[in-house]
Amino acid sequence: MRIVFATDLSDANRVALRSQTHLRCLANIGVREVHLFTVVPSNVSSGLPGMDAASDAREALGSYRAVFEDAGFDVETHVARGAPFRRINGLAERLPADMIVVGSRGQSPLRNRLIGDTARNVARTAVVPLLVERVDVDEGTPTVAHDHLFRDVLYVTDFSDNAERAAEFLPRLRAATEHVTLLHVRGREQMDSGSPESAARDRLTALADDLSERMDVETAVSVRSGSAVEEILAEEERVGATTTLLGARGTSRLRRLLLGSVSESVVARSDANVLLVPPASVPPR
Repeated sequence: MRIVFATDLSDANRVALRSQTHLRCLANIGVREVHLFTVVPSNVSSGLPGMDAASDAREALGSYRAVFEDAGFDVETHVARGAPFRRINGLAERLPADMIVVGSRGQSPLRNRLIGDTARNVARTAVVPLLVERVDVDEGTPTVAHDHLFRDVLYVTDFSDNAERAAEFLPRLRAATEHVTLLHVRGREQMDSGSPESAARDRLTALADDLSERMDVETAVSVRSGSAVEEILAEEERVGATTTLLGARGTSRLRRLLLGSVSESVVARSDANVLLVPPASVPPR
């Protein structure tokens, strides 16, 4: 499995990289090849402060590379100029990569900058699964929000084709996962139509039984009613999810408009890691 690990070379990203549990989680899901990637400003010209930004970035990536290589991964480093989300997605498509990993900085004002400038735009345009990893900096010293990335997975489904595509990614997490909770949120339209909760629960139970057999993990099902985003976040807290898995909507150039308020809001507000699977992903390697 090949991933693009996009970093802004911050202390927050460095903490995540130096977590041995974090590295084992990646290895356990089959990651063998890591492409470390950072983007430097495109408006730096000769004679101005920062003119060596690219070479400085390459040097900084060297320490990151050493950590991954010491953990047994094959590593390549890349530095580019331009819009981060375009460069990240461009590299992921060219390789092709099985997953993109980006960091977010937890519940602090810094999160808004990162989510707004990078993770949200990658989510809107990526054609490979995106893992948004939480790093907390609230106390001043960065710490990973969840050392075990995939131990407790919350899988969110509206029974759409996009959600089914996300479910197809679950078995790839098998060696790093102990428990999967399957969640369906009944919105106002479903409640007003009289659609019974039992029907959704039966569909979840059938899927949970299949996953339990295929992945050899504990499974549970949950049906909630109300606002999709609020109920997803509440369920995350209830089950102690380390990663929330859901599908994104939209394809091609329209993705930036069609990602959907639910996916985008969960990426921005979740305290768990978020694994977002787009409608058209690179086939499994």
